[in-house]
Amino acid sequence: MSWTTAADLRQQVQKRWDRGEILAARVSGNALFPLTLRLRRPGSRELADDFAAVRDWAQALAAADRGQRGYGFELTWQTVNHRVHGRNTLPSGAVVPTEADALRLIDRRRQAERFDALCGKTLAAFPELADWLARYALTALEYADDWDRVLAVLEHFRAHPRPGVYLRQLDIPGVDTKFIEARRRLIMPLLDAVLPEDAVDRQVTGARRFAERYGLRQEPPLVRFRLLDPAQRIAGLSDLSVPAEEFQTLEPAVETVFITENKTNGLAFPECPGALVIFGLGYGLERLAEVPWLHRVRVAYWGDIDTHGFAILDRLRRVLPHAESLLMDRATLEAHRDLCTAEPAEHRFTGELSRLSAAEVALFDDLRRDRLGEAVRLEQERIGYGWVVGRLRQL
Repeated sequence: MSWTTAADLRQQVQKRWDRGEILAARVSGNALFPLTLRLRRPGSRELADDFAAVRDWAQALAAADRGQRGYGFELTWQTVNHRVHGRNTLPSGAVVPTEADALRLIDRRRQAERFDALCGKTLAAFPELADWLARYALTALEYADDWDRVLAVLEHFRAHPRPGVYLRQLDIPGVDTKFIEARRRLIMPLLDAVLPEDAVDRQVTGARRFAERYGLRQEPPLVRFRLLDPAQRIAGLSDLSVPAEEFQTLEPAVETVFITENKTNGLAFPECPGALVIFGLGYGLERLAEVPWLHRVRVAYWGDIDTHGFAILDRLRRVLPHAESLLMDRATLEAHRDLCTAEPAEHRFTGELSRLSAAEVALFDDLRRDRLGEAVRLEQERIGYGWVVGRLRQL
């Protein structure tokens, strides 16, 4: 039997709440009530075949009607003539007349009152958030306990757009750094709505870039490097990580700079007169162009021998055109064929590269077209250390 029950009618109202429609109407003013509900009722055959069940269904619905309970849905009735059972009045529809009936039916009156209080505070300070509150009413209600602090954050950024300080330095009563960090996804669209256009860098997206989007200071990117010449150590230190801006002005007395993606390679790189090695590349390849002294020294890049590795080499040459490749040649690959693995499909690059030498293009083309085997890859760390040392001696 698939006839609508009182519980089904209540569930229809609950779905309107779960979709945020009831609360949204309180903000937008759109009329949602009276709300007509769907009512599946018996057909004439069912009335003939099981009149007792039909009668029980009608009585159960009637017992839950607003006229009996004092709230909820109101039934409409229709007289049905049947050749066997005669004239019978059966439910034909259901309507929830008011919002108050709906809220009491699903036991949401307290939440609705709390939402009203939240909206009152919000719209008094930020009337431009009306659309957001209508669209994300349940989200706002979910954060009701935090809402005063959320409003305090919005007020602070409105008074101090693009403040240019670290998040830790924001002085907002009752609000600590972790509060904002944990609620960035909530706060970001609110800030977008209340801040002037020039206070938001809309080209910057994602919660991780919250600071950049709203003009906060960020942790400076670090460049990690090792001085490979003992004579060039800085205060006896050979392995250093420094802010990128400081690295740009460093100008060490070196003639060669090696760049490698792999951290272990950077740590194990052998000593070399007049040289240093940059590794990890958290700083980013493209930003190496901002280091003026790198344009005046020899630069050698050591990456994996696979399509992705050559694509990175090509990118590096876009910013440092004089960069050479190191240990990314056919001889190195052939000497270590038994140590090759398969390049992951998501890393493979099959397009054209315009900044490779003739020998590099030939090897790259063989790799991308699987002429040397399927998805052949020789990772940096698989190359024998003796082979590395021997090649460096030839430079």
